[in-house]
Amino acid sequence: MIKRAIILAGGEGTRLRPVTLETPKPLVTVQGVPILTWLVRLFADHGVEEVTVIYPTQWKARFTEWKENVLSQKTNVSINLFEETERMGTMGAIVHELEIGNDPVFVTNGDELKGLDLTAFARFHQDQLNANPDLGASIALVRVPNPSDYGVAEMEGDLITRFHEKPEFPPSDLISSGLYILNPSIFHILNSTFQIPPPRFLMFEKDLFPQLASSRRLVGCTLLGQWFDCGTMERWERAIHEWSGLDFGSEIR
Repeated sequence: MIKRAIILAGGEGTRLRPVTLETPKPLVTVQGVPILTWLVRLFADHGVEEVTVIYPTQWKARFTEWKENVLSQKTNVSINLFEETERMGTMGAIVHELEIGNDPVFVTNGDELKGLDLTAFARFHQDQLNANPDLGASIALVRVPNPSDYGVAEMEGDLITRFHEKPEFPPSDLISSGLYILNPSIFHILNSTFQIPPPRFLMFEKDLFPQLASSRRLVGCTLLGQWFDCGTMERWERAIHEWSGLDFGSEIR
């Protein structure tokens, strides 16, 4: 089982203003619980022992307070906070500042509710890695009724060959859930891509996943279960009414 997870908590939440002028987007609550806390509970339920939260420096006091509140609930997960003092994109801090070790690690966006089966996802990743030792990453995919609002995966079997960003005519209803499993080999891939130490600002969506897809080293696992993008007032309100907690679905394969 995968023991470490990284949560990306730097989203600005511009479409949730004025709420996010005083509350960072990952700490917005759904049914009285911050989205970030729901994610920590998800990882704890699937055997993760250590969670690192990457957050922007202007919210240091709020994230420190959140960590103290979570730890007071006697969670069995250790929580590390990493303060991002410069904008480094979705991947820069992971590449340049964190040591992910020699084992696969979960990475997730910190502003989406996920009731997905991480154990099934980890098992899928290991099976794919056994079949292809050069595998770079796995992406958890979910089906949505409005795929044109998201990045839509084009598939060839389990391989992701391309993402279409908000396409007018989506090739499928499968989108990235914002949840990944990364292999440490991604660092070698980035170094070979840039031929020099990679830039500080890096994005999964632009700097890693296209390269992995073109080299057939990116796979997708379609999962059942609840998934809510809370990025707009309308979507946030829907999550508040419909979220049923961590009621996991099953892998579709």
